[in-house]
Amino acid sequence: MDGCRRPVPGPAPYPAFARRDELGNNVVVKSTGRLTGAPARVAQSLLEGGPQTAAALAERLCLSTTAVRRHLDALVESGHVEAGDRAPYGPQAGRAQSRGRGRPAKVYSVTAAGRESFESAYDDLAMGALRFLDETGGPAAVDAFAAHRVAELENRYADLVTALPVERRPAALAAALSADGYAATVVDGATGATLQICQHNCPVAHVAVEFPALCDAEAEAFGRLLGTHVTRLATLAHGDGVCTTLVSRPGSAVSTPAPPRTATEVLS
Repeated sequence: MDGCRRPVPGPAPYPAFARRDELGNNVVVKSTGRLTGAPARVAQSLLEGGPQTAAALAERLCLSTTAVRRHLDALVESGHVEAGDRAPYGPQAGRAQSRGRGRPAKVYSVTAAGRESFESAYDDLAMGALRFLDETGGPAAVDAFAAHRVAELENRYADLVTALPVERRPAALAAALSADGYAATVVDGATGATLQICQHNCPVAHVAVEFPALCDAEAEAFGRLLGTHVTRLATLAHGDGVCTTLVSRPGSAVSTPAPPRTATEVLS
């Protein structure tokens, strides 16, 4: 059992369950409670680790495969998780998961509704404030706010990331992002010259749908923190399954980013 990861569950609604009506038909009933225990752990593990099979989840969570499948069935029924023959996004996208003879194992992934069920920093007040900025100051005011916001994040991460050798920075950045609710992981890119930072959750995704400057400023900050060239390939705000940032490995960077800026420098 050593090495099994037990993620801390986040708040989420209980999945739907079924009952039978007078005619014997199954009726889906929504619960107003909150997801706790093993179902929350299963959903959180999918959120953090990306698409996985029931067997992989069972090993990761130190649960039986039968128990994990039962929780997954409930989460699929409630719309928080979906199942397919291959991952809809991420490094395994397009590849069916083989389990030997017979049909491929199902691959489970968190849906947009599932991500929204976890704690989010999205707030009607934030959306209203940005709309006011856009109306009164124009796009430049929104860009300045996005740069100011990301500068604060960048300054907090600087001591955790930039003090390390460049090859260790992506993992450190992913850990810092995860601590802030972004559920980030690092995976190898298609070539040895790149890797990918995958953010399976974004606390401000709803706001970024209308104001993509938040995503642009974040990607620029990643480049400065990592000291290498980065390219944003996909975002949750754009409707993709995961925020994906392509990172050039040391020695293959297109350019050397500027050092982290302070919030005062951003506004000056």
